Amino acid sequence: MNKVQHRRRFSARTLTAALGLAGALFGPALAHAETTLYVANVGGSNEQLYRQKIIPPFEKTHDVKIVYVAGNSSDTLAKLQAQKGHQQINVAVMDDGPMYQAMQLGLCAKVDEAPVMKDLYPLARLGATSVGVGMVATGIGYNEEAFKKLGLPAPDSWQVLTDKRLKGKLGVPPITNTYGLHTLVMLARMNGGGEKNIDPGFTAMTKQVAPDVLSWAPTPGEMDGLMQSGDVILAPYGSGRAVALQNTGFPLKFVYPKEGGVALQVAACAVAENAQPQLSQQFVQYLLSPEVQAMQAQAIGLGPVNKTVKLAPEIAARVPYGPEQIGKLTAMDWTTVNQHRTEWTERWNRSVER
Repeated sequence: MNKVQHRRRFSARTLTAALGLAGALFGPALAHAETTLYVANVGGSNEQLYRQKIIPPFEKTHDVKIVYVAGNSSDTLAKLQAQKGHQQINVAVMDDGPMYQAMQLGLCAKVDEAPVMKDLYPLARLGATSVGVGMVATGIGYNEEAFKKLGLPAPDSWQVLTDKRLKGKLGVPPITNTYGLHTLVMLARMNGGGEKNIDPGFTAMTKQVAPDVLSWAPTPGEMDGLMQSGDVILAPYGSGRAVALQNTGFPLKFVYPKEGGVALQVAACAVAENAQPQLSQQFVQYLLSPEVQAMQAQAIGLGPVNKTVKLAPEIAARVPYGPEQIGKLTAMDWTTVNQHRTEWTERWNRSVER
């Protein structure tokens, strides 16, 4: 065999080997291109729970790869708006306020009817295109030990925010935080107004509450820090945030005010005109299953929206749970709120936090 023939045979062998290796590497992928589902939701403990416990069973059952897109609700809303017409996100999970905006902008597909939908509390049906998948409540959080030391009675009303004995020890989140927005609306409702007439809320906040506020802490983490240092002993709080602080051993007590705690729902929707419409609907339905609902309650303090869920007493005590408690929650008129939110925020900055 001459050198040229030897080179040709060697080249042929090399090419065959290379093709064989390529087949081994890419054959399965070519034969079965993996389906991917992009799910947008907040980071932190939510992301941990999804990655470790919620996503793997769904991936296995539906032979799909799920990519978790972490970001807060306003980030997710901005992404959906930017990608309109060529959506990359398949399922969006957001707080109810931004979700209502997404619905109004036509970013969510109609929710498919499925057997699990019959098991939901009516409050969870946000409209034709979105559904609540878990809820927390905005109420009052207070330092039980500090109240006892000062001889103060346990609060049971939003009216406690105007108690002069709390001057310099009161925390209120700003209007840019959902808890702060809920507080403003509840003050308006208690003084003859509401979402459609917010003036009484601003009057109460400006004249009766603001002079006694030590801090307008914008994030729940900052409010937790003020509570732990003893600088703030009472503030509007979310039930889920209260659970996180209670888990550290801090004596925070959470109460549903007699006028109503405010339902803050985490909602999900299959994104309109996305590449995986059927799988997206199935994932939303999966989030409503009793198994996932129970996991969320235990791990991240989200009250179940599925009426059939059974929780252990110690978990049930820390989340909105059961017909009686859910029945005491009040819902926001987000359509009106979202119409006026920018204007209210400017007014708050001018008149409340001066």
